[in-house]
Amino acid sequence: MQRYPVPAAPPDAPHQAERIVRRSRFLAHCARTAGHAEARAFVESIRAAHADATHNCWAYVAGPPGQTAEIGFSDDGEPHGTAGRPMLQVLLHCGIGEISVVVTRWFGGVKLGTGGLVRAYQDSVRDVLADLPQEERVPRCLARVEVDFAHLDRLHRLLPELEARVRDEAYGARAVLSISLPAARREEFAVLLAGRTDGRARCDFSDQDAE
Repeated sequence: MQRYPVPAAPPDAPHQAERIVRRSRFLAHCARTAGHAEARAFVESIRAAHADATHNCWAYVAGPPGQTAEIGFSDDGEPHGTAGRPMLQVLLHCGIGEISVVVTRWFGGVKLGTGGLVRAYQDSVRDVLADLPQEERVPRCLARVEVDFAHLDRLHRLLPELEARVRDEAYGARAVLSISLPAARREEFAVLLAGRTDGRARCDFSDQDAE
């Protein structure tokens, strides 16, 4: 599992950029989508919101940056190869993962030609990427920790050092905490936890992504 930048814009509030090319209006929408299903749902939401448009062309890289295992694209009625694939090429080289872009076009009455369409759609994607807010995807795991009450404060002080946070707490004979932490730091967490609790803490990890 790896860390990488993703859009900080959710599908229900996509980042947008607009340009006019020879009277045609191009409106690009960009959002974070993890996996084919989220990407397709985002495309359909934009298509429904702009049903009056001439075309809603799209492309997505729904996995890590540059990887082609979860990609998709569509010209949506534009001449073959003039929209979706050129858009995808920009996304594959932008260094951002889990990203979808839909470029909505309202035809302005002037044909752009094959080369003009390619440039217009690629430039629309570049426009929306230029000031796209981003955040880091950090794959996380869950740790179930049992600790003596005498060591509870030490555990809480340890968490910020490892980008960890408490998801749930329960108290009985011992404190039982569910802790989310970066998956890459689970071994470090186990070692430090043992050191801070005199080896008395019990820690079990779950491999599920707790992001």
